[in-house]
Amino acid sequence: MEELVAIGDVESEERADIRKVMEGMASIALLPSGSISGHFVQLPNSVCYGLHGTEIACERECSRGEDYRLIKLTITDYNSKRERDVVVECRGHDAARLCNIDHAHGWEKDVVGMLEQKHGKSKILVSFECETLKAEKAAEDHIKQFMPKLAGIDAVVNIGRMSITGLDFDAEAENEHNQLNI
Repeated sequence: MEELVAIGDVESEERADIRKVMEGMASIALLPSGSISGHFVQLPNSVCYGLHGTEIACERECSRGEDYRLIKLTITDYNSKRERDVVVECRGHDAARLCNIDHAHGWEKDVVGMLEQKHGKSKILVSFECETLKAEKAAEDHIKQFMPKLAGIDAVVNIGRMSITGLDFDAEAENEHNQLNI
C-alpha cells in the first residue's frame, strides 16, 4: 500500500513535508557475518526492492543490550538501478527488528551524520519486525527458492511487515532529469 503522509506543522501546509510511504512484506536473511540480504515487496503492486546491509563497527553504550547493532542498509530499486543508504538499528538475535536511530545519543549521531552528508536528501524512515522466523532446513529451503546465491551459508530468515517512508526513486529521477535540462 502506498500513501502520502504530511510530516511537520499541519496548520502551515506550505511548511509541511509530504512524503511517500511504502508498505509491504520483507524477507531478510541474517548472515553469520552480521550482514543482511533480502528483498522488500511493496504491496499491492508487488514492486520489489533489494535490501543489503552491512554491520557498522561501533562501540556499544552500556544501556544497549547484547542484541543491539547498527546496520548500513542499502535499498535498491531494481527497475531504475538506483540505491539509497540509511543507517538503522537492529535488535533481536534471530528475530530482528529494524528501525531508525532518531533518538540516538553520542556516537550514533556521528555515524548517521556520515550518510546524511553524503545524501543531503530527505530522511528515510524504515520499520521492520520479524513475524515469521525460519531456521535450519526451513531457512535453507526458503533461501534456495528466493535467494539462491546465499544457499549453503547457514543463514536465518526473517519474514515480516516493512514500511519505508521518504524514499521516492521516481521523484529523484525526475528531479535529476529536470536539473539536466536547465
